Formats: sequence, structure tokens, C-alpha cells
Amino acid sequence: MQNRTQQSPAAAKVFLITGCASGIGRRLAERVAAAGHSLLATDVNSAGLAAVASDQNWSLPRVACHAFNVCDPGGWRAAVEMAVQRWGRLDVLLNVAGIVQPGNVLTITPEQLLVHLQVNAGGTMLGTQAAARQMTQQNSGHIVNIASMAGVAPVPGIAAYTASKFAVRGFTLAVAHELRPHGVSVTCVCPDAVETPMLDLEMDHAEAALAFSSNRPLTVDAVADTVLNRALVKRPLEILLPRRRGWLAKFVSVAPDCERWLLGPLMRSGLKRQAAYRERKRGITGDQ
Repeated sequence: MQNRTQQSPAAAKVFLITGCASGIGRRLAERVAAAGHSLLATDVNSAGLAAVASDQNWSLPRVACHAFNVCDPGGWRAAVEMAVQRWGRLDVLLNVAGIVQPGNVLTITPEQLLVHLQVNAGGTMLGTQAAARQMTQQNSGHIVNIASMAGVAPVPGIAAYTASKFAVRGFTLAVAHELRPHGVSVTCVCPDAVETPMLDLEMDHAEAALAFSSNRPLTVDAVADTVLNRALVKRPLEILLPRRRGWLAKFVSVAPDCERWLLGPLMRSGLKRQAAYRERKRGITGDQ
């Protein structure tokens, strides 16, 4: 795909991106680096991060990699300090790292319940705070937190993930108003299901079929386009992707009793599309 984010050297910024070893985070990191920005690419998966860096031929001084756990406040402080020490400032934080473990409330373990809140919500909150402390000193900056359509309307079958993304969305929208007087913008991006390794984890779990109820999953490039060409340019509080599904999600959020009437048709559609997705993926990988 043609890169639409090429910028002049004068417009180059300093980015910190989480979750860069795969999925949305990887594609954002690839495109940010290709556009000539300075980038601190991070992930908890050090081997995966190193493989991406090798594949992309990233090298200092413009791109650096750093492995850390987003649940660690000290890790966040060190990551922000590393970016500032290398390039003098931090202009953009893209909080992408997240997890999903399908399962309904009767089958999911207490540890799985908690880890969603620790990684998805806690990691995003800690990162937002660490970046905001640096950005307010600069009187400039932009934080983009990746939530989910599951953070707008509840999705049975992935309730723990839904709860964590509701937390991400609520926190982001509240913090945006706190930081605006300091010259810092904050945007919440809520994509529908995206074709990533995280979605692959859900393809064998019938209880997660609602995640497949859209016509087709979004691509990582569609999300990257939205972040780089809409969120960072127009600086809105929130972006729902795609818009039509976003408005349906907002309607369900306002009138949650209506969801019971939608669940049957959406579940039937989701099961069919989940099966098609599973067959396609296994055909690609050769798995039986």
C-alpha cells in the first residue's frame, strides 16, 4: 500500500508505540519509521520485537527498540526517559498493546479476568500518565489510545475484554479534558474486529462469535490510516471505525435492553463468518 504519511524532515516527530511485535502496533511502527519520524518501538515480547526490527532493517539513531511490560510503572518511566534522552522530546504516544482471552464468566479463570484489566486498562492508563507528564512540560503532544468497539457496546463471550476496553475509553475521554489546557491532545480510537493474531485467538471459541459479526474484519492498514491520517491530523476526542458499526454500538450502549433483540441475528451471522474465517486461516497456514 502506498504510504500516505510521508512528511518533510521539518515535520518529523518523536513517537513511542507499544505492541510493536505484531498486529496494529507493528504496522503503525513500520509506517511511522518509513515516514521519517523518530521512533521508540516497544513490546513485552523482546524476541518478536527484534524480529520486526531485523525484518524492517531498523537502525539507530532514528529507530530504537525497547522491551518492557506495560503493567510496570517503572518500565513506563524508563521508556519515556529513553525517548527524551535520545531525541529531546516526546510528541506522540500510540498505546496499542493489549490482550484478549475468550471465555464467558463461568469458564474464564480469575487470573484471566484480572489480566485484561492489568494489561489493557492498567497499561494504557500508566502509559497515558507517563507520557502526559513529559508532554505537559513541553506544552505539546498527542496521546492516542486504542480501545475497541467492545468498549462502546458490550460483547458477550469476551466480557473481560469488553470491561477493559470500556475502562480504556472512559479514562481516555476524561483525561482528554484534563490535558487540553496543557496543550496535549488525547484521542480514543475504537475499531471493530481487526485481522490480527488477537482475532485468531478467538476463531475457535464459539462464545466469541459476536467478534466476527461484521461483514469482514478490518485490516491493520485501515486502522493505521485512521490513526495517522485522521486521529493525529484532526485530533478528535474519539473515532469509531467503521462509523456505521460505531453508531449501532452507541445505540446499544444507550439502550442496552435492545441488545437482546439483536443478539440472535448477530450471533448467527457471527458463527458463520467465524467458521469462514477459521477455514481461510487454516487454509493459509496449512493447519488441520
